Amino acid sequence: MPPKLSWQNVEDLGYELAQKHPDKDPLQVRFTELRRLVEQLDNFAADPDHHVNEQILEAIQYAWHEERDDTGGDGGYTDDDNGYAPPIAYKPDG
Repeated sequence: MPPKLSWQNVEDLGYELAQKHPDKDPLQVRFTELRRLVEQLDNFAADPDHHVNEQILEAIQYAWHEERDDTGGDGGYTDDDNGYAPPIAYKPDG
């Protein structure tokens, strides 16, 4: 049986989340939901000596986002189209 993941295994947690939730956009997940999703992973066990904080959750979110980009499990968006369309620039008449 593989060892359990803890909050310190940021890259592995990002991978696991990308596998389990391929249609979720990690950048749209609030930290409270992200924490819940991580804690629900089958191979996660919190280490009592290492508590989670915003910095760790942000790193996991970024790792998940990177993994999602790499695997293409993003519902169709690519590196060229990160799901963001800038607002139309204001052009005054005349």
